[in-house]
Amino acid sequence: MSSTATTSAPAPSARELLPQGEARTRLRRIRHLKDLTTRFLVSAAGYGVVISLALIFVFLFAEVMPLLRNASLAEPVSFPVPGGDSDTVFIASERYQEAAVRFAADGTVSFFDPRDGRALSQRVISFDGAEAVSFSSGEPRTGLVIYGLSDGRAVLAKHEYDVTFPGDQRLVTPKLSYPLGEPLTTIDDAGQPLEVITVQQGGTGIGIAAVTADGRLLLTRYASRRSFLTGETEFVRSSYELPPPPAAPTQILLDITMRNLLVGDAQGFLHYYDISDPAQARLRDSRRVLEGDLVSVTSMAYLLGTVSIIVGGSDGSVAQYFLVRDENNINRITRIREFRQHPAQITTIFPEFTRKGFVVGDAGGNLGLHYGTSASTLFIKNVSHQPINNVAVAPRNNSLMWTDGTGQIHYASLWNRHPESSITALWNRVWYEGRSQPEFVWQSSSATDEFEPKFSLVPLSVGTLKAAFYAMLFAMPLAIFGAIYTAYFMSPKMRGLVKPTIEVMEALPTVILGFLAGLWMAPFIESHLPAAFSIIILMPLFMLLAAGLWHNAPKALKFLVPPGWEAAMLIPVVLFTGWLCITLSPLIEIWFFGGSMRQWFTDVGITYDQRNALVVGIAMGFAVIPTIFSIAEDAVFNVPKHLTQGSLALGATPWQTVIGVVLLTASPGIFSAVMIGFGRAVGETMIVLMATGNSPVVNFNIFEGMRTLSANIAVEMPEAAVGSTHYRLLFLAGLVLFAFTFVLNTIAEVVRQRLRAKYSSL
Repeated sequence: MSSTATTSAPAPSARELLPQGEARTRLRRIRHLKDLTTRFLVSAAGYGVVISLALIFVFLFAEVMPLLRNASLAEPVSFPVPGGDSDTVFIASERYQEAAVRFAADGTVSFFDPRDGRALSQRVISFDGAEAVSFSSGEPRTGLVIYGLSDGRAVLAKHEYDVTFPGDQRLVTPKLSYPLGEPLTTIDDAGQPLEVITVQQGGTGIGIAAVTADGRLLLTRYASRRSFLTGETEFVRSSYELPPPPAAPTQILLDITMRNLLVGDAQGFLHYYDISDPAQARLRDSRRVLEGDLVSVTSMAYLLGTVSIIVGGSDGSVAQYFLVRDENNINRITRIREFRQHPAQITTIFPEFTRKGFVVGDAGGNLGLHYGTSASTLFIKNVSHQPINNVAVAPRNNSLMWTDGTGQIHYASLWNRHPESSITALWNRVWYEGRSQPEFVWQSSSATDEFEPKFSLVPLSVGTLKAAFYAMLFAMPLAIFGAIYTAYFMSPKMRGLVKPTIEVMEALPTVILGFLAGLWMAPFIESHLPAAFSIIILMPLFMLLAAGLWHNAPKALKFLVPPGWEAAMLIPVVLFTGWLCITLSPLIEIWFFGGSMRQWFTDVGITYDQRNALVVGIAMGFAVIPTIFSIAEDAVFNVPKHLTQGSLALGATPWQTVIGVVLLTASPGIFSAVMIGFGRAVGETMIVLMATGNSPVVNFNIFEGMRTLSANIAVEMPEAAVGSTHYRLLFLAGLVLFAFTFVLNTIAEVVRQRLRAKYSSL
């Protein structure tokens, strides 16, 4: 019997399995192509991030750029004065600049097209045999003008404009009306000439103040009353003689509330009369507003709302004043700010219709454009070789019109869209109308047309830093110490439970955290204030006490807990401490705070708001903790094992190893975690929006709220008119936030690189 032996082929060697020749070359090309593709994609992504940041910056700056543009006046159009050769005493235009009006000294009222001088209509006011010796106008919005006559009477008129749209074409029809029904009204029963006069219309009627040739100061008020039966408006006249001013008056101003009367005189003084009760009116305050014996008040005007007074002097000075209550609750004339001095005597001042700006003309033929709140002199421009007699700004602040000694009216387009913004108004203390001192205030809108917008970015910037500071104060210790313990001391199995759980917290929408903070946490902390503070104090003490007890516990008990699971023993301690503090909270209030800790704060002068920085710090801290924890834990966990093992082998304890080796090596990563968390806190919107009360205040009181840059943008951007100053300032706030985070991250990266270079040799 024969057998056939079968032999298997020997297995190929490793060298034989390697690709040879063309196959190896092809694999090299594929690998090289993959490397190039990866390098290109990574580089493109990096450049894409840089380009995206640059485009964001360019977009923000493009929206902010108009705020930096200076006001400019176009080349004027000139045409002969309509209505005769009599001196012009007043000019004004309507909203659409399709009609304007000129009042002459002889009573001629001419309506014309300000763009080319074309005459529209003309009226003549009869003075009934008298002569006009003075003239004044009310607030520009009212359209009121008044002539003071030589026989003690006055002519009160009003220029108005009806706008209709026949055949889809806008038609502006000017008209002249008489608010009192008749042109003439008696001011001085003695028949003395009214040498200085003023008029104002407010909610209670019309007020007229005048100084007669024999030096008497008269006040006449016409209270409006609507007939219940006929619906017609009637005026009830009442006259008063006020105490005479100390010197010869040159200007008089009456506010729309009919409570305040201001008189400027030839000696450079401004006098304030309290006329809230005209029968008991008296001189409350006198102040020298112009220095020099030969300097006099040559022009005065109220700004919009008749709170601020602009005073122009014979020396070319321009300053703003308003009444401020002193410690005795008495209004005093207070100098608020000065503007750039004109080269010649101030001859006329005209306020803007809808803002706190004004135009000034002087005897040297110069026009000055100024703005009150921002303390800005936008330009002083020479437009004539003759004195500027009258000036007017259009209701939409987009054109100027003026007269001089040439017998012509000059009209020019004006670009002046954002005078409210300046370094002073945005970053310095500003003295706003109705306030007792300069302050940082953000208040962009109000219910009245006379409102003075307050655009200080300081409260928003401070609020941003305040929110981030308290959030990091809460989050940093918990996140960093938790990361160190989790990465170095915790068992791998427990770490596998804790780390993913905390990282999942980062996916929780911040709007949910804000909702819980605003509607649950804030009221809870308010009603359990002692618990909030006792937890901060007792929680670390109880944890240290528990650690001490565990350290001295019998070894048999310690062996029951596997190494790295000791942290689980603190869970009951934390729960018990929290329960104990909340339970004792009412008793602590009774024992130490008279039954109410919040009232105790109020009694000692500490303001407490329900939605405050404490609530924001806790809520935002929970949002920031996962970011800091995750990055810091990875940095600590990735410290090379040979470093820690070498330290332990040399006799160092685990804590000495953590402090002397692990923290130093992981410091760049921990620092990056902190800075990324801080950037997250700075840009947080929803939590701050829902849990702070959105009060733009300047303080670091933990019991008061704040408003941040990001929250302010979210709140006000939907209501801001596109292209307005408010709209562009919100973009400026975004640019400030962008620049702040960019600079902060750049500094953080520089510090991180230095830390990395310093400890990379370990």
